[in-house]
Amino acid sequence: MAKYEGSFKADYDELLNAVEAGVVNGSVTAALEDRSDFYGDNSRCSVRVFERYSYTGGNRLSLSVTLFQEGEKEVQISAIASGGSTGAVLKINVFGEKAFLETLTNVLKKYD
Repeated sequence: MAKYEGSFKADYDELLNAVEAGVVNGSVTAALEDRSDFYGDNSRCSVRVFERYSYTGGNRLSLSVTLFQEGEKEVQISAIASGGSTGAVLKINVFGEKAFLETLTNVLKKYD
C-alpha cells in the first residue's frame, strides 16, 4: 500500500477536475471506477476510486482519492493505492502501487 496526504490552497473544483483528468490520463489502462460527493453546511467531501492494470505485477490496482474542504480552509487530500503487490503471505513488489500514486502526486506538484 502506498499513501499520500496533503493540503492545498486551491479552488476545490479545479483541483478535483485536475485529479480526475491527471490520474486517468496518466496511464493507458487507468479509469475512474466510481465517485461520491457529500455536502455539509460549510463543507464538502469528494471520493474518487480509480483502477489500472499493473504490467509489473500482472494485476489490477486501485487508487482511492478523498478531497475535503471546510469553509474557506485549504483543500485536504488523502490518496491510498492498493492491490499492486504479489505474494500470498508477504507483500512483494509494491512498485505498481507507488507508480500509480505517483501519477497523482505529479498532478499535485502544480498546486505546491
